[in-house]
Amino acid sequence: MHLAPHMLRRVISAAAVALLATAVGCAPQPEEKSAANPTGTAGAATCAKGKLDTQTSGKLTIATDEPAYEPWFKDDKPANGEGFESAVAYAVAQRLGYDKANVVWQSVPFNKAFAPGAKTFDFDINQVSISAERKKAVDFSSGYYDVRQAVIALKTSKAAKATSIADLKGLKLGAQVGTTSLDYIDDVVKPTREPAAYAKNDQAKSALQNGQVDAIVVDLPTAFYITAAEVTDARIVGQFENQDGMPEQFGLVLDKGSALTSCVATAVDTLRKDGTLASIEKQWLSDAVDAPVLK
Repeated sequence: MHLAPHMLRRVISAAAVALLATAVGCAPQPEEKSAANPTGTAGAATCAKGKLDTQTSGKLTIATDEPAYEPWFKDDKPANGEGFESAVAYAVAQRLGYDKANVVWQSVPFNKAFAPGAKTFDFDINQVSISAERKKAVDFSSGYYDVRQAVIALKTSKAAKATSIADLKGLKLGAQVGTTSLDYIDDVVKPTREPAAYAKNDQAKSALQNGQVDAIVVDLPTAFYITAAEVTDARIVGQFENQDGMPEQFGLVLDKGSALTSCVATAVDTLRKDGTLASIEKQWLSDAVDAPVLK
């Protein structure tokens, strides 16, 4: 899902642009295995700790959407270090040589994070799934979280009794615009009724509560939080399988051709290898246990 606006800070040569254009795949979502790998100008940065070519010298600017939803963030305060993505962001910052005092947070709408154009942030963390289509406009780090999409419905509704994808086809479904949640509705469920697309997950939740849609699709951890704390008369109907056997992954978003891409990707790789990502996941996403698989 869960959840991007711009000042040009450096000039990329025409040759580099041509090289990047050649390297970027044109396959639509779902992403092939190689898409989980970082993109960008390999070796362009020295990765000297605390001395990277950032938006503001000596500072690391990190962006996310507003509001910042749980369990990814806590109390709508990305800077407090609480919540899965806030903790991941600070762990990456530390690996890059920036302590908490030198991290600057910026609000960027979800869809603008991966839209074409120069960025005002060093990287964005906002449940943005890595995809070949998005990689045409931005760079991604390595994946920092493997995610699945899930269906939520009110407990008393017909949709709550669905046990298969076929059971969802005749329902009115909704999701946030520009998300893989909406892609799963269009490409996997292929409903007979036009799905509803919302600017924010809050709007999708309201539509579910008001009976404007039969069910909504969000990522699995968000689904557990919504049903446990926000729409308690709803339940998780089930989760979708990974497409083509490959996991969907969230990645940090960077400017196209960013000199920071390889440094940030290396930081994420290190955090995965040393168990830091697993530890953060256990702390903040431990409630997101398995749900029935819809086939």
